[in-house]
Amino acid sequence: MPNYDVKNIDLAEGGRLKIEWAEREMPVLRQIKERFAKEQPLKGIRISACLHVTTETANLMKTLQAGGADVVLTASNPLSTQDEVAASLVSHEEIPVYAIKGEDNVTYYKHINAALDHKPQFTMDDGADLVNVLHQKRRELLPGVIAGTEETTTGVIRLHAMAADKALNYPIVAINDALTKHFFDNRYGTGQSTIDGIVRATNVLLAGKVFVVAGYGWCGRGLASRARGMGANVIVTEVDPLKALEAVMDGFTVMPMREAARIGDIFVTLTGDINVIDVHHFEVMKDGAIVANSGHFNVEINIPGLEEMSKSKRIVRPFVDEYMTKNGRRIFILGEGRLINLASAEGHPASVMDMSFANQALTLEYLTKNADKLEKRVYSVPEEIDKKIAELKLAAMGVSIDTLTPEQVKYLASWQEGT
Repeated sequence: MPNYDVKNIDLAEGGRLKIEWAEREMPVLRQIKERFAKEQPLKGIRISACLHVTTETANLMKTLQAGGADVVLTASNPLSTQDEVAASLVSHEEIPVYAIKGEDNVTYYKHINAALDHKPQFTMDDGADLVNVLHQKRRELLPGVIAGTEETTTGVIRLHAMAADKALNYPIVAINDALTKHFFDNRYGTGQSTIDGIVRATNVLLAGKVFVVAGYGWCGRGLASRARGMGANVIVTEVDPLKALEAVMDGFTVMPMREAARIGDIFVTLTGDINVIDVHHFEVMKDGAIVANSGHFNVEINIPGLEEMSKSKRIVRPFVDEYMTKNGRRIFILGEGRLINLASAEGHPASVMDMSFANQALTLEYLTKNADKLEKRVYSVPEEIDKKIAELKLAAMGVSIDTLTPEQVKYLASWQEGT
């Protein structure tokens, strides 16, 4: 392939303005970029990144490039690419990008292979598709790979499975495990951006609707609280008794999906698992039920099963597919079952991704110095990096906090004193 594949290079100027707008809300990454430009900690390092091609990702790529890295970017989801951003990275930053919004699966994997043709020393992934292709079909490149990072919950799940099977060939740090990532990105970012995607796609009023949230992890917690804040009556479905108990104690109604399916108006999956909404759920849904996914892959909704039980399908709005079932009910699938916050909206706000991508940048710097000491497994982000990012974020927000006195430090380190 040529050294890029984007929809239209003439969109570049619009992309540059959007990238600049996002940078205003990313003060932590901006500070890291300034230091990287001076110190060049990534000088000469080849990186293949498979991430959502958005304004925030563009600022991460510019940060890595400022640090001396040789970066190539491909999309981690066929519907999440912002075409003007891809064009700007190619045109203005001379970063090879392989991403087109709406690309089919053949093109998607062709683009991943183009990114791997870069012969990476480090990988950056969001969902583990690049790592998966590398391990299954491009194994000749594995000896040259030093380490990698993974952005999201779904990818971390896949990588732990690879490590358990002794199939993982190099150490990977789970960015998703950082508190400054999953606490803010998943709770506040996913909570707001999922609502944004649903409303942009449908323009429905959430107040008064029965809103079913499948999964009460960090993403589910965020979405449930935001939906309740918009006036929806929220139901949570779960398989984990601890998370289900937490949802109950947080004031939500909890029930199995088979019961929620009968009464829900809007359904959103955020579990990372397959067929969370299945045929037997579709069979009892109301006429006009709206179904969306905010997990990484579109397998959470059994769309092939819905197609089999439907007599027709049509696009009624951008990113809204109407399935007419054989018994005359309409079920609306948003964004082809893919990440709705990126399919029909713009993903997380830049101020949230500021911390996620600061973790990516600083972890990559850490790996350049320490990868030779690590085993071929999944690691969490070092605590010192997590805390440093929190400190930088607080400072950027103008927030000060207390520090321990020497007396307090001594007390916490002792055991002799009692009541």
